[in-house]
Amino acid sequence: MKTRIAVVLATLFTGAVFAQSPTMKAIVLHEYGGPEVLKYEDAPRPEPKENEVLVRVMAAGVNPVDAMIRSGKYAKFFGTNLPLIPGYDIAGVVEKIGTKIAQLKVGDAVYAYPMWGGGYAEYAVATDGEAALKPKTISFVEAAGVPLAALTAWQALIDVAKIDKGQTVLIHGGSGGVGSFAIQIAKARGAKVIATASTSNQDLLRQLGADVAIDYTKQKFEDVAKDVDVVLDSVGKDTLARSYGVVKKGGFIASLVAKPDQAELDKYGIRGAPISVKPNASELAEITKLIDEKNIKPIVSQVLPLTEAVKAQEQAATHHTRGKIVLKIADPPK
Repeated sequence: MKTRIAVVLATLFTGAVFAQSPTMKAIVLHEYGGPEVLKYEDAPRPEPKENEVLVRVMAAGVNPVDAMIRSGKYAKFFGTNLPLIPGYDIAGVVEKIGTKIAQLKVGDAVYAYPMWGGGYAEYAVATDGEAALKPKTISFVEAAGVPLAALTAWQALIDVAKIDKGQTVLIHGGSGGVGSFAIQIAKARGAKVIATASTSNQDLLRQLGADVAIDYTKQKFEDVAKDVDVVLDSVGKDTLARSYGVVKKGGFIASLVAKPDQAELDKYGIRGAPISVKPNASELAEITKLIDEKNIKPIVSQVLPLTEAVKAQEQAATHHTRGKIVLKIADPPK
């Protein structure tokens, strides 16, 4: 009799524990495929590990890579994580911290590039190497459009190409997420910037600080850009192929979408490398300073609710978004 009572009590207790297990609304990917596999549903709220913070997400950025991951293109890399919550840009407030977190505290406004995703949700975790204090001069929605794209531009131009004051940089796709940050980072570094975009985005290139704006639908960039020190390519194919010849000897081509052709690099006596972005909290902190000093302004062209993640990904996948698309998840605390 005592055994049966114990079993019943244990069952009731276990059920109560599971019933009280915290959940959240999130976009969950149970299988790879088209936009229709993105499901808005209840999901377990994550718990931060010792080197992580739990963030109550106010907004999440949407990137072209999100759709690639959803399609299964990187299934070998992310496959072990199914089901997964996409989203690699977050801005929000620290809700809880791990035992080894020293730089951040509960209540801090932060933004982050969580490498393993989780951003399309009411709560997400980020390590101490992924999160930094949010710039004070911009909103959570604007901040959510910063981490991945700005870090990509930073690491391409500063860490890899090592641009310097007085150099000339050619940026393809200057109106996009990475391009819009690249123009501003290069200008803050003291470089001259030549940028390409379509007709409708010529005004934006100039607003961002481009010294020379090229409408690629009307003019060949190689007729304008000559003897540049660095090319940042986010287009690939014919655009990359035509870029080798505009770089001065000893110059550099950084490509976000392809591996530069070594034979072409050798032919022109230049260097090149494909760019793969990594989370970096200290670099994100440097970007925060530039934003608060008004040297960088995020461009957010569209804000959608979390329930419209499908629409957001479809637009981002066109690679013709002006700046960034952001999912607004919650109102900021007052």
